[in-house]
Amino acid sequence: MNDSPPPSKFKTLIVMGAPGSGKGTQGSIIGQIPRFYHFSTGDAFRRLDTRTEIGQQFVKYSAEGRLVPDEIVVKFCVAQLDNAVDAHAFKADVDFLVLDGIPRNTRQAELMDEHIDVLQLFHLSCPNREELIRRLRKRALKEQRMDDANEEVIRRRFETYERETKELLEHYPSEIVTDIDANQPPVKVLSDMLQAIIQLPDWQEFSKQVV
Repeated sequence: MNDSPPPSKFKTLIVMGAPGSGKGTQGSIIGQIPRFYHFSTGDAFRRLDTRTEIGQQFVKYSAEGRLVPDEIVVKFCVAQLDNAVDAHAFKADVDFLVLDGIPRNTRQAELMDEHIDVLQLFHLSCPNREELIRRLRKRALKEQRMDDANEEVIRRRFETYERETKELLEHYPSEIVTDIDANQPPVKVLSDMLQAIIQLPDWQEFSKQVV
């Protein structure tokens, strides 16, 4: 039994890309592999209990038509990760954290730097916006996510991504950023990501251990 205390920072892989690039799909698949824990902010927000104090803050900003401040978003996500550690769902001393949906901008990245040690950032690149729109509409029909069916809403989300999220590529050292062609079949995208992961020194060191 491993009684090591949890690390001060979570060993982290970040998956980022424009809406429809497949980051949620890939993050979820990798999270099914032993010793990886996938955390999706989208899933966490959908499970948010609005009766809690932080839930009420989200409701307040939403009701006023304002974005929730980055500090509150990060506080919420870190609390969810700590809860997963306490519940032994996320074994932070041996698991690699796979983040999907956070950080979304440079300010969130700065706040998250206190909690995570980013080993790799996967940028799922898909310049063909029409292909992304097709994917989002297909997902909207399959999962009843009507926000993904409105082209005007989709294009606004692209604009937000271009304006804020791409700044993350400059926040992190270039040597930990890996561009992945998201236009490839999903299985090839997954293969490219796994090939990069098994080259990481932290993974190679970990793979020598018996867990």
